[in-house]
Amino acid sequence: MTRQFLGLFALILFFSSFTLAQDELKDIAAKIDKNDVNLGHQLDVLAKKIDDVLWFERVGDVAFIDKCYIYGPPRWKDDEKDAQGYGNPLKFWSYVFIPKWIDLDKKYPLIVFPHGGVHADFTTYYAHIIREMVAQGYIVVAAEYRGSTGYGKDYYERIDYGGLEVEDVYASRNWMIENYDFVDKDRVGIMGWSHGGLITLMNIFDHPKDFQVAFAGVPVSDIIARMGYQTQSYRDLYSADYHIGQTAFENVDEYRRRSPAWNTAKFQNTPLLIHTNTNDDDVNVLEVEHLIKSLKADGKKFEYEIFKEMPGGHSFDRIDTKAAKEIRLKIWKHMAKQLNPPKQFNSVKDIQKAAYK
Repeated sequence: MTRQFLGLFALILFFSSFTLAQDELKDIAAKIDKNDVNLGHQLDVLAKKIDDVLWFERVGDVAFIDKCYIYGPPRWKDDEKDAQGYGNPLKFWSYVFIPKWIDLDKKYPLIVFPHGGVHADFTTYYAHIIREMVAQGYIVVAAEYRGSTGYGKDYYERIDYGGLEVEDVYASRNWMIENYDFVDKDRVGIMGWSHGGLITLMNIFDHPKDFQVAFAGVPVSDIIARMGYQTQSYRDLYSADYHIGQTAFENVDEYRRRSPAWNTAKFQNTPLLIHTNTNDDDVNVLEVEHLIKSLKADGKKFEYEIFKEMPGGHSFDRIDTKAAKEIRLKIWKHMAKQLNPPKQFNSVKDIQKAAYK
């Protein structure tokens, strides 16, 4: 009995210490974030360098990987009109993934793949998605558009959410066509999740003739509504001086300009598929429902599916479950209708194979 009691007591202590450790870890994480800002985001820079190495480890067996330095429009907020270099294009990095088995004398479809997140970046979180794209014969470009993390404080503060970052992603599309003869300019698709979904939508709204197909997963759709249900710390990201610089209350028109749900009149019926999830713990389904209703009200043609309480919440169709792969199969079939990749997926088994080839 004594040994059993001691064992139980030790177990209670373990879980008690774990609870304390969790609280302490939250405090430590907050301090790290604060220190990263004070250090000019150098911790983000270090994390990016590590993750860049991991790309070769996780995808290098099936794809040629490059990271290219290109440019987009000038900064949208730049008061230093007398400074040297004022008005110059903003330079940024873009990842390029090319299947190792392609024939350079033939043409292949391109997928433009903007990452999600406010002040986020393109990480190996997407490694399995990239493997699936490459397995089908897609060439992929993923822009680290203005405001992405991993490139220091100055670049972090060049953010233009729903603004010129959209043009950075569009510039990555144009750069690929100009620099790779084996990219088919008539087979270009764009797809992204969350904030990447917003950028996807705004690209096909603003450049409808340059994309043959699009997919927007759990897209940020109405930033005005988002300001209402998100936390104050999230709202503070947008009202920072280097960002929009005002709250939605102070300048609702600026938030409307950056929201797909308020710009659907520009949509010219690019083949579009939208996915959302009722238990999304990031982009509330009400945002995407507003987008869907706006598109319908404007008489637009598109496809959509509202998933009910799918496990995974915001990431429900990006995780590695069988159900998520079945949903991605729908996405790949939607993209393939217009892009006609050389090795189309016909089953979940094809997706599973992509992880090992």
